[in-house]
Amino acid sequence: MALTGKGCLSRRQFAAVAGAPLLSAARPERPNIVLLVTDDQRWDSLGCMGNPIVRTPHIDRMAGDGVVFTNNFVTTSICMTSRASIFTGLYARSHGINDFQQPFTDEAYSRTYPELLRKAGYRMGFIGKWGIGGKLPVDRFDYFQGFGGQGHYFPRKEDPAAHITQIMGDQSLEFLRGSPADRPFCLSVSFKAPHVQDEDPKQFLHSAATAGLYRGQTMPLPKTADPAFISKLPLEVHRSENRRRWAVRFSTPELFQESVKSYYRLITEVDTAVGRIREELARMKASQNTVIVFTSDNGFYLGEHGLAGKWFMHEESIRTPMIIYDPRLPAASRGRRISGMALNVDVAPTLLHAAGISEVPAMQGRNLYPLLEGKSKAWRKEWFYEHHYDARGWIPRTEGVRNERWKYTRYLDTQPLFEELFDLEKDPLEEWNLVREGQHQDKLAELRGRWDRWRQALEAWKPGQSWQDPA
Repeated sequence: MALTGKGCLSRRQFAAVAGAPLLSAARPERPNIVLLVTDDQRWDSLGCMGNPIVRTPHIDRMAGDGVVFTNNFVTTSICMTSRASIFTGLYARSHGINDFQQPFTDEAYSRTYPELLRKAGYRMGFIGKWGIGGKLPVDRFDYFQGFGGQGHYFPRKEDPAAHITQIMGDQSLEFLRGSPADRPFCLSVSFKAPHVQDEDPKQFLHSAATAGLYRGQTMPLPKTADPAFISKLPLEVHRSENRRRWAVRFSTPELFQESVKSYYRLITEVDTAVGRIREELARMKASQNTVIVFTSDNGFYLGEHGLAGKWFMHEESIRTPMIIYDPRLPAASRGRRISGMALNVDVAPTLLHAAGISEVPAMQGRNLYPLLEGKSKAWRKEWFYEHHYDARGWIPRTEGVRNERWKYTRYLDTQPLFEELFDLEKDPLEEWNLVREGQHQDKLAELRGRWDRWRQALEAWKPGQSWQDPA
């Protein structure tokens, strides 16, 4: 059965494609869906997450109308792998996307949320950074304005002042205005911002419109930016790409101030685009039947631990925003803040549930709606982290386990093996590695065991199998 083409399948045909589930009879009216994914945005870089400096009024308003997950994480902190997890609902070991050139197989793509929604009759749109290798999937979408690689902040030679975030906002409105009223749509907007332009000496290339923002403010220096903290990490990290990028962005007070201000400027520009999308939905009278999910592909160091970039397992690198706005929820369920741990692998099953599609047992993420609706009494207590990108030594690979209180990290490329153990309840900034503390050896052994159990379970999983987190 062909997986390309614009026609819709019957419910029976849909169920036959890649083991796809039937539409649930419980949700006869299918909502529109908008997924907004930023690039390199840490969890605390929004006003609604307590940041007193960054200006994000539109996202903050959406958070007030929706639900905020205060503990959202990525299971791998690098763009292509995390985006593959968002598309598939799978951990990296299971979807296998660990480098920038690697594409989805046809079978793997058939199990992604865009393909499952398309087969369910949704009008599909994608804008921005695709993030996965191989040929761009233009023929899998009704509207496709995606790009490969990192893209450029000022991509139009005929209009050199046109910033990519503004362009993506325009494209979003074009998609929305072209959507017929009698067919639900799913629009995925994958922003480039606030990712740096790696090859440009200015790094954070915001538009002229935000150049004056934050100019008179002083960005506070993180406590763990003290040089003493890099000395606590292994030599392989001292020599890593994180340190090279730290030198370019944060190594002097002047660089630090300008980098953080420009990072925030890029986020404010995303906020403007989000406001435009919501205003257009209201104009179309679609606001009351459109679910909006806002998140990011990974976090971002702002000099903490003497680092820049992401990749490692510190909170700044792995923790990201997660806001879900669903106007169909009862008023009592909106404006809430949920502390249960959500993950990037939860995005796909959550979107499918919102669309009325039954649970996909082969996805390793979880549908977040039981938490949104206040119906879940039991939820995950831990999850597995893995970063396997082969960067020829300049980004040491890592794995680990994080639960509600403890974090265990294992640096796979160090000689000898380097491990970290943090008590996040007492040490939320991860200042004190407890691996060598005698009173914590039982906890260290326990988390080593959990790391090994997760690793074995993920390696044993086969595509299409149902999944349960290891007991």
